[in-house]
Amino acid sequence: MSLYVTELRRLTKRRLTRLLLVLLLLGLAGVATAFSFSSHKLSNEAVAAAQAESDAQYRKAVEHWEKSVVDCDAAKARGEDTEEQYGPNCGRDWQPQPEMFDPKWNLPYQFDFRAEFPMFIAVFAGAVALFAFLVGASFVGAEWASGGMMNLLLWRPKRLAVLGTKLAAVLSTVLGVSLVLGALWTLAFWLIGTYRGTTAKMTAGAWQSIGLDGLRAVGIILAVGALAFALASLGRHTAMALGAVVAVFAISEVAIRIAVAVLSVPFGDRYVLSTYAQAWFLKQVKLFDYQACEFARGQCEPAELLITWQDSSLVFGLGTALVLVAAFWAMRKRDIT
Repeated sequence: MSLYVTELRRLTKRRLTRLLLVLLLLGLAGVATAFSFSSHKLSNEAVAAAQAESDAQYRKAVEHWEKSVVDCDAAKARGEDTEEQYGPNCGRDWQPQPEMFDPKWNLPYQFDFRAEFPMFIAVFAGAVALFAFLVGASFVGAEWASGGMMNLLLWRPKRLAVLGTKLAAVLSTVLGVSLVLGALWTLAFWLIGTYRGTTAKMTAGAWQSIGLDGLRAVGIILAVGALAFALASLGRHTAMALGAVVAVFAISEVAIRIAVAVLSVPFGDRYVLSTYAQAWFLKQVKLFDYQACEFARGQCEPAELLITWQDSSLVFGLGTALVLVAAFWAMRKRDIT
């Protein structure tokens, strides 16, 4: 039996892997189920009821306005100052208009698959990325902590091949889970849109855009799994990966934000990782530099900086590659015992 098949079986048979998979399934199913109850298919009766409610609100507003004008005229006839309470001309210029009462505001929420599903792709990516992180870190971390790695290297003394095979087993498992659950996730929200929302305007171009969003989601999931694996291998413990993530979060989202704010660095958000995470899923994020504006001199158009998903791929790809190279280099050089 090949080493890859052996490692793949060991990974999939681990109790932690199965437990995390069950929790992931329950979490995703819970989100989809709960959301399905919040969406409502808009019938002709619901639209008509919303229009009737909007018309009633308009009539009530007009009645209130007419009464306000009459009260203002009466107060003015008594010699009272009415401008502060009723406005100039007794508010006659503020008559409510029908377009101010849009019937859409009275309609129940309806899920729009084309407009809103990309957001749920990001939710899916976050949940599966957490699964990938825990599985990747614990798989190799437990091997180092328990001495299993040393025993394996006695049987297969090729260090880099062993570590690479373990990484391949982790990534292929994560990829399989992502593809299967991604297909089920898409199907679930398509059904929600079909029966409790709308799937209008789903053209070939819209499906292509959703497909690209899905590919980016899978890419970030695999990167997280590889990064967790490499960090745990470097530290020879699962806790190393967890500690490194906490440290990076504290530095990126707290320390750097404080530093760029104190130093008034232009476009300070370009130095934090969350900006690149947003750009990865939203395709681009536009940053503004309001510090260059002197509002006392009038209107100002702040300078702009565009962060694209290509920039994010460079940041995340380079970071993951560097940590992987460090892990394999350490595996090649360090003492195993």
